[in-house]
Amino acid sequence: MTNLPIDRDQIAAAEKIIRPHIRRTPILEVSGADFGLDSISLIFKLEFLQHAGSFKSRGAFTNLLTRDVPKAGVVAASGGNHGVAVAFAAGKLGVPAKIFLPTVASPKKSIASAAVAQTS
Repeated sequence: MTNLPIDRDQIAAAEKIIRPHIRRTPILEVSGADFGLDSISLIFKLEFLQHAGSFKSRGAFTNLLTRDVPKAGVVAASGGNHGVAVAFAAGKLGVPAKIFLPTVASPKKSIASAAVAQTS
């Protein structure tokens, strides 16, 4: 599934693979007038309700479930949503993971990554 460009069929195939591991997040439709934008409707996908707080969990699960992961596990260097998502997905799948956080990482992300990594 690494061929680019990615088409609709590849997206549908990935969705089937990750479906048991992710949440179906809601959408919210609002009037553009609420934001000073006349005559349009805005649709927000509420991915902050996804596991680990962002859409990045979808990619983390896709990568771990569609590749041969070595016994040593995976490594991520991220002080943001990517690191938290990799730690979460690896923990849920029983894959060893090491998440490297920069010293300037948000304390919330550091705590989240550490808590998720300890469960794996």
